[in-house]
Amino acid sequence: MTFDYDLFVIGGGSGGVRAARVAAGETGAKVALAEEDRYGGTCVIRGCVPKKLMVFASEYSEMAKDAAAYGWDVSLGDFNWDMFKGKLHAELDRLEGIYRKLLAGSGVESFDARARVVDAHTVELSDGTRKTAKHILLAMGGRPVKPEIPGADLAITSNDIFHLEQMPKNILILGGGYIACEFAGVLNGLGVEVTQYYRGAQILRGFDDEARGLVAEEMIQRGVKLHLGTNIETMQATQDGKIRVVATNGDETVFDQVMFATGRAPNSDDMGLQEAGVKLGRGGQVLVDDYSQTDVPSIYAIGDVTDRVNLTPVAIREGMAFVETVFKGNPTKPDHDLIPTAIFTQPEMGTVGLSEEEAAAKGPIEVYATSFKPMQSSFAGRTDRVMMKLVVCADTRRVLGCHIVAPGAGEMIQLAGIAVKMGATKEDFDRTVAVHPTMSEEIVTMKAPVRTA
Repeated sequence: MTFDYDLFVIGGGSGGVRAARVAAGETGAKVALAEEDRYGGTCVIRGCVPKKLMVFASEYSEMAKDAAAYGWDVSLGDFNWDMFKGKLHAELDRLEGIYRKLLAGSGVESFDARARVVDAHTVELSDGTRKTAKHILLAMGGRPVKPEIPGADLAITSNDIFHLEQMPKNILILGGGYIACEFAGVLNGLGVEVTQYYRGAQILRGFDDEARGLVAEEMIQRGVKLHLGTNIETMQATQDGKIRVVATNGDETVFDQVMFATGRAPNSDDMGLQEAGVKLGRGGQVLVDDYSQTDVPSIYAIGDVTDRVNLTPVAIREGMAFVETVFKGNPTKPDHDLIPTAIFTQPEMGTVGLSEEEAAAKGPIEVYATSFKPMQSSFAGRTDRVMMKLVVCADTRRVLGCHIVAPGAGEMIQLAGIAVKMGATKEDFDRTVAVHPTMSEEIVTMKAPVRTA
């Protein structure tokens, strides 16, 4: 059978674009890609990149206070959202242009259209055109979802935060995951009065308990009004365009904006997948094997639409493994073990490996941890605390987990992640000479465990 393409990719995010251009550019495959929205996907257009730029912007208010404490004559005016937003969207336009050029430069044919799966080798574009391909790669990503709460349509999501006409004076953020906590810190740093509701007992569920506890304490210290064990009962619009919120704890408060950060769902709806034989999980995720292959041999899936590890670098690795497997004849499983992660809360958190709780459930461990006021902020008179923590297997001495809560934790955990991935022992860390004076030197100078389990 003759096909129009060797590969048709649905989705123009980081994973799909990488797979498409590498397959075309390095193997000579005839490749097409369809994207219904903007190229770059969640990360570039409405996730990692604009969020991190907002994180940078939000940190300057504290920097200015510190500068004054260090002897600088500093006067900081109000934050100009319009100016920042204009530069932000110009940068996103630039990055989207790069993605388009990379595809074109690799010989990939692009379609600015929605694509649905018709059968194992056929996709249909939104204009009714049908294209055939030997292989189809699903890379549609995911989207934020709103809980079923009366008045939920009044709230925004993380997709909308970058398009606000003006900064609200106050906002309620619902959720306790990394997106909710990151934006709580960002908006608080930009001068917005932030209230955060989370129905659980502690934010950042699934991360190390000690680390997330410190993040919560520091967020409160910096001005975020964090209410745990609390959810929204109802929401109503007021006559002056605000939102009246009744909480499960009985509080009734009026907010300029309410933002939901309560979870995401794979973009698998109305894609023709089940009709074509592709199996979906209960949450709508595309079910794949270790090589990202679905139950339909010619159809593969990568990235957030599979709901495995929803991180941009992971989607890219999955895309590369797909190309190795299908187009280079080198069966390759994407490696989902010991993935370093940064949460851009304020303070920042970096983590790799097992939490103390996870490790203790598997066998005897030793925990090495320290919390202290870093030199820079202590000199400025701030009470901020940081934390460095290693979770060590008591039998093998291997470092099972590393957890850092500190400015620049994301940068630190990238390097610590190499050592943990290589199987470094506590003694390997001990043999490494400290870089002084730094916060991170504590990682190699903790000699006695604070507890065992």
